[in-house]
Amino acid sequence: MSNEVSFLEQVNQMFEKAARYTDHPRGLLTQIKMCNGVYAMEFPLQRDDGTIETIRAWRAEHSHHKLPTKGGIRYASNVNEDEVKALATLMTYKCAIVDVPFGGAKGGVKVSTREYSTSELQRITRRYTYELTRKNFIGPGIDVPAPDYGTGAREMSWILDTYNSLTHEPLNALACVTGKPVGQGGIRGRKEATGRGVFFGIREACSYEDDMAKLGLKTGLKGKRIIVQGLGNVGYHAAKFLEEGGCVIVGVGEYEGAIYKADGMKLEDIVAHRAGSGSILNFPGATNIETSKEVLTKDCDILVPAALEGQITEQNAPDIKARIIGEGANGPITAGADQILLDRGVLIIPDIYLNAGGVTVSYFEWLRNLSHVRFGRMNRRFETTTQENLLGAIESLTGKHMETDKRRAIIHGATEEDLVNSGLEETMVEAYTETRRIAREKDVDLRTAAFINAIDKVASAYVSMGIWP
Repeated sequence: MSNEVSFLEQVNQMFEKAARYTDHPRGLLTQIKMCNGVYAMEFPLQRDDGTIETIRAWRAEHSHHKLPTKGGIRYASNVNEDEVKALATLMTYKCAIVDVPFGGAKGGVKVSTREYSTSELQRITRRYTYELTRKNFIGPGIDVPAPDYGTGAREMSWILDTYNSLTHEPLNALACVTGKPVGQGGIRGRKEATGRGVFFGIREACSYEDDMAKLGLKTGLKGKRIIVQGLGNVGYHAAKFLEEGGCVIVGVGEYEGAIYKADGMKLEDIVAHRAGSGSILNFPGATNIETSKEVLTKDCDILVPAALEGQITEQNAPDIKARIIGEGANGPITAGADQILLDRGVLIIPDIYLNAGGVTVSYFEWLRNLSHVRFGRMNRRFETTTQENLLGAIESLTGKHMETDKRRAIIHGATEEDLVNSGLEETMVEAYTETRRIAREKDVDLRTAAFINAIDKVASAYVSMGIWP
């Protein structure tokens, strides 16, 4: 990272800033902050050409105040132990803020996915899962991984298959990992969940008239100009839902560079251009920008950094023009930059709240796997029939009949995806309302308020366990 202090140290600095607003004893605060366990491993990989390479990987379990622990696995060439511990720490706080009953965890494998074949990635993933299983770092009630940067449903299916072949308790094996393909116990809506959660959080933040007035903005999303850094799973879906909500995309950054067009661009046009040319650069009518970081300082109303940590630093923070920053990625703003932006009156919607959509829907998937029942299966037909009978009675009384399409929309019973999205929306709205209330009561920024919220909830869990008086 560009800042002198490490990612984990920055997370702990933010923790300490919030801890000053609580009355918990120092011993309890230290217990909450510390990482309970880290498994560092090295194992051999036979490449497709027959050569042998050593792979480095980690799994950190930050807090066991609730079990299982939960957190994604990222594949990236810059992964290190400090980063994994920092991300596991953030997961603990994130789960607490959105009332998901997990402790925080995170995994990392030090590989660049573009440099390995599918068969090599499969061998890496299966060996990693074997190591986790051997050391009791994975299981439905122990530690439940999920996708992160560089991984997806494919890798989660390999993890499930490997774990299933090793476990002596196959009944609930599906719940050992989330983010799986739907056909292998995954849940509809999981892929879009983090980006959709970013949308719900930003939409909720923009709904408060007094908060927007301080920024010189009107309420709502309509017409607000956005820049999104990163078109991975989170960035793409955040941009998609924000655009559908009325925002105008004026800038996009990716690893090959960035583009900016003041009067706006359509997301699907950008995606199609990239699919055809292999790059977002040279998009018709847009200005090319050499690096992804440079687009962050362009003019916009809402900035969504959804790539990696440490993108906004003390060096570029003074040049940020956005009035609202929604942290789609983990730790995209360094501690020093955070204070610079706050002093300038920028509204920062923090990562430990805003990108909690993924773990929220992962929680729903985990529940679905343990219950062995698809959401909506027990009640969808009953709801449809009840609403159809009610509408029929109204039509009979009024003598009027509704158009077929409208009728079908009204009597529609909730599908699994409807229920998942509704639960996610409720979670994000309630969590923002609670965080904003704490911010106003304590006269602090949203990030500090979110940390206060998390500290209080984790502390309460430890006290209820009888560990602290």
